[in-house]
Amino acid sequence: MSHALWYASRATGLVCLLLLSASVVLGLLGAGRFSTASWPRFVVGALHRNVSLLIVVFLAVHISTAIIDPYAGIGWISAVVPFSSSYHPLWIGLGAVAFDLLLALIVTSLLRTRLSLRLWRAVHWTAYACWPAALVHGIGIGGTDRTQPWVLALDLVAVGSVLVALGFRLVASHPDTAARGTQAATTAGSKAGTRAGTSWRS
Repeated sequence: MSHALWYASRATGLVCLLLLSASVVLGLLGAGRFSTASWPRFVVGALHRNVSLLIVVFLAVHISTAIIDPYAGIGWISAVVPFSSSYHPLWIGLGAVAFDLLLALIVTSLLRTRLSLRLWRAVHWTAYACWPAALVHGIGIGGTDRTQPWVLALDLVAVGSVLVALGFRLVASHPDTAARGTQAATTAGSKAGTRAGTSWRS
């Protein structure tokens, strides 16, 4: 039974990493205004939301099986409070950090219409730390199965896809971003001119 719980926890952990990587990729593509004829922006956004919610299902199984497994002896508190576990406190703590950030991201996204845009963006950007925390958690806690070629391949696919999407996001440009930049520059110039005129009159 303990072996079955361990395998279930490891399998759902790998699925969570792949889903989280897909969610990050979709989020970066959406932020970069990626769209094609067959993949309009609303499809990318809908997939991003649905994948994020699907992560919660597998994450619930991942955490539950790890807690029920008597070998690890992980408590419910350790799954939420970072670095409070006596079993591999660093790796379990990073997993708790990833879980807390993901939970904050999902809750604020569900309440987006009731939150200020600035607060939502701040939480959203902070939550991007969820992915590297989850990646390092999986590598550190994985044990010998992390040396398996297929597991290494999954890790490389996850890392490579996120890096490619991040590169696209950094170089992407679209009209509304340029308009906001122009408006910000104009506003800053107007304020500077007003201050200069006020100083000259003084």
